[in-house]
Amino acid sequence: MPSTPTARRPLKTRDTAWARGLARWLVDRRVAPNHISLMSLVFAALGAAAMLLSPTVPPGMRAGLYLAAAACIQLRLLCNLLDGMVAVEGGLGSRSGEVYNEIPDRIADPLLIVPVGYACGLAWGPELAWTAGLLALLTAYIRALGGTLGLPQNFQGPMAKPHRMAALTTGLLGAALVSPWGLDGVVLLLVLILIVLGTGLTAVRRTRSILDALEAR
Repeated sequence: MPSTPTARRPLKTRDTAWARGLARWLVDRRVAPNHISLMSLVFAALGAAAMLLSPTVPPGMRAGLYLAAAACIQLRLLCNLLDGMVAVEGGLGSRSGEVYNEIPDRIADPLLIVPVGYACGLAWGPELAWTAGLLALLTAYIRALGGTLGLPQNFQGPMAKPHRMAALTTGLLGAALVSPWGLDGVVLLLVLILIVLGTGLTAVRRTRSILDALEAR
């Protein structure tokens, strides 16, 4: 991220002692925030691979892959948190930082969402997953569009990126718990339905906010 970004998602975790300590540790070792941003994409790819492998293994191993995918989602979010902290608070931002911050994020969202539809192994799973992935990109586009129109970028939900990733993580943990009984597919399908509905509503709310702000000028 650049040293003075155009917008930052408000996150309470930035103020926690562990996040500040970890960011300071990275700054002391001169770890480039752009590299941290790229690392988030690596974790997203690993999580996607775990989910895509899950239908090919026995239920016991499947639970392990779900847990690995959930861990990768959280590590991706950790990278998203730390790249900005290292760039802004640590003063290691670069002119190209915004590109490194945005593009991996846009790839990582569908990379983690779409495989859920194939992991669930049920009818309409892939279609729901692709819909959810596209809606995730749409909400990010609408947010950025507001910025190009001179408005504050809108991070409202109910299914913004942190909420989507929290829903995915919870769904994968739940799927791991019920996989011995073959109910993991149902759990994952329900999570996809929740993400589609919530992300669609998020896109509508963000668009409405932009239109209202423009008309009020």
